[in-house]
Amino acid sequence: MPAGDPALTFRDLAELPVNRLRGVGEKKAEGLAVHEIETLLDLLQHYPRRYLDRTHQAHIGELEPGEEVTVLGEVRSARTQQLKGKGRRTLTNVIIGDGTGQLSLTFFNQPWRERQLKPGMELLVHGKADTYRGAWQMVSPVVDLVGNQTGRIVPVYPQSEKTGLMTSDLAKFMEEAIARCRPRGFADPVPEAVLDRFDFVTREAAFLGIHAPASLTEKDAARRRLVFDELLRVQLELVRRKRRIERETAGLAHSVNGELVDRFHERLSFSLTGAQQRAIDEINHDLALPRPMHRLLQGDVGSGKTLVAVNALLIAVQGGYQGALMVPTEVLAEQHHLGVTAMLGDLSVPDQTTLMGDRPLRVELLTNRVGNADRRKILAELVTGKVDIVIGTHALIQDKVEYASLGVVVIDEQHRFGVEQRAALRDKGDDSAAPDVLVMTATPIPRTAAMTVYGDLDVSVLDELPPGRIPIETIWARTDEDEETVWDVVRREVADGRQAYVVCPLIDESEAIDVRSAEDTYGALQTLELSDLRLGLLHGRVTAAEKEATMNSFRVGQIDVLVATTVIEVGVDVPNATVMVVLDADRFGIAQLHQLRGRVGRGVHASSCYLVGEPATSDGEARLEALVATTDGFELAEVDLDLRGEGTIMGERQKGRNDLKLASLRRDKEWVAKAREVAIKIIDADPELESHPGLAEEIELVLGDADADFLMKD
Repeated sequence: MPAGDPALTFRDLAELPVNRLRGVGEKKAEGLAVHEIETLLDLLQHYPRRYLDRTHQAHIGELEPGEEVTVLGEVRSARTQQLKGKGRRTLTNVIIGDGTGQLSLTFFNQPWRERQLKPGMELLVHGKADTYRGAWQMVSPVVDLVGNQTGRIVPVYPQSEKTGLMTSDLAKFMEEAIARCRPRGFADPVPEAVLDRFDFVTREAAFLGIHAPASLTEKDAARRRLVFDELLRVQLELVRRKRRIERETAGLAHSVNGELVDRFHERLSFSLTGAQQRAIDEINHDLALPRPMHRLLQGDVGSGKTLVAVNALLIAVQGGYQGALMVPTEVLAEQHHLGVTAMLGDLSVPDQTTLMGDRPLRVELLTNRVGNADRRKILAELVTGKVDIVIGTHALIQDKVEYASLGVVVIDEQHRFGVEQRAALRDKGDDSAAPDVLVMTATPIPRTAAMTVYGDLDVSVLDELPPGRIPIETIWARTDEDEETVWDVVRREVADGRQAYVVCPLIDESEAIDVRSAEDTYGALQTLELSDLRLGLLHGRVTAAEKEATMNSFRVGQIDVLVATTVIEVGVDVPNATVMVVLDADRFGIAQLHQLRGRVGRGVHASSCYLVGEPATSDGEARLEALVATTDGFELAEVDLDLRGEGTIMGERQKGRNDLKLASLRRDKEWVAKAREVAIKIIDADPELESHPGLAEEIELVLGDADADFLMKD
């Protein structure tokens, strides 16, 4: 590339195909495409996942039991065998050595490893080393094929068995790409004052330092710069859109001090937690402003979110507006209706137009199961303003549903609603002013992740449980003997008048995955372990009527044990249920397991959760260990973030270019906060980035319209 031309922008790099590089023929290009590398920009943003410092690598002869290490070795042998009695499960054993000793690598259900790892091949393995029958072993380690590299700091790139690309190939391509770009240099749109403030290296030095560092110090400086760039792009787009909404959308300025809310608090038989009071204060501050509230209320199962939400709805009512609470399922809507009406009791609304100066507070339920006559009555009274608070499912946003004056909207378990559904409910407000929106989730999100995933929302956190809740004991049942004990506990609890859940990953048998299905488990338990108990079955394929009948039977105690899939993850509230058994627990994510555990421990009796199964991966083990170690959802969310990785922060997004390729929302939490601070300063001075065209172009290129739209959850 000739010198003297303008510095290369991300747009320029994105328009240069990777086959412009020497050595990238048709086959190599196909291999790179598997890694979504088609342009020079893709290549330069394909970062090493770790580095091998040849002066500090671990030797097999010096390993310590339980130590997590990276070992370089040569394959001595590889053999696959079928496991007895386990369906089609296989075990592949690979022996490697490094001159100081031998290490056995164990892989479950990965027979292709025998073809991949041939004797004489040099590879890098990363995992937990332990001894088994006197020999060193790693179970399901991460494997990298590094080739014969002699550099002191060797970058190790993410690889795929399909590609045939070695780490040495990628390093060579990176080296040539940077050398070819050097005459023109890399455009750097980040303001110089920001680079100076944080003592950042140039973008060219960052790309060189991340792909071919002379030292680990140089690699760290490069990473810091590139992490900041990624986070700044995301935060700039979030802040820009947040400010745009604030500028362009009129809201309602509520009076947060009123007699109705005072009456509500006076009738409570308990004190608010400090976290509840703090969240109410933050929400009240938003409601008093003449712009729409967009706030996320996140809190663990049982932290008292509903009370905080009801407080916000009552502020709307006391000002002459209506409140709406939208939830994802009819079961949850009905339970919220029961819970909210019980919490409010016979609370009356001050109303000087009535003879007594008061009128009853009207709370109604609106779902597709409400009968036609009742439905017509509720719809008519919503239009005239006689209904104060309506609780329901997506039925609340149907065309025929109109409100007299919708003031506050609460959306529970918001990740289960699409962007369009949330916007439709918001649009039900007055033409002149948008209602205030509070979204709630019981799936805790680390604060830095919330700052990014929900960057358009202000965040309130309920991180205390109300006093008196009995902690749930979590036990990992690893062996057949442990599982027998679990069924003993279930029978004992039922004999004492309690109930239990048994949760399975699949509805029916799958040949692909060796896990217990709900229907097979239901049949087996009826015949064997729990044959003397009353069992019910619930999964996604039963009709709504069957589901409701089964849930009602369980709720009133006509069913002792409910065998189910994760349809019970959210919204099932049976205080008499004291045991949760999760089969093949390693097949579930941490958030799912934590939600399932939260279905018990909701009454006055001690409760327990049993995680049954022997994980096939180290990640599976780590998930179950975390659940046993803590019931703190926020701590579990941090562990989850670590285990799942963070290639993309948008779990529901379409596949495509990832927004975070290097930054870690946990490891780089200080940079998330700093990037947001810088983004606010830039956008407040230059709302549409007209004075920062380079940054605007990178945001458009890297995030794209679809990604940028997805960032705005509401």
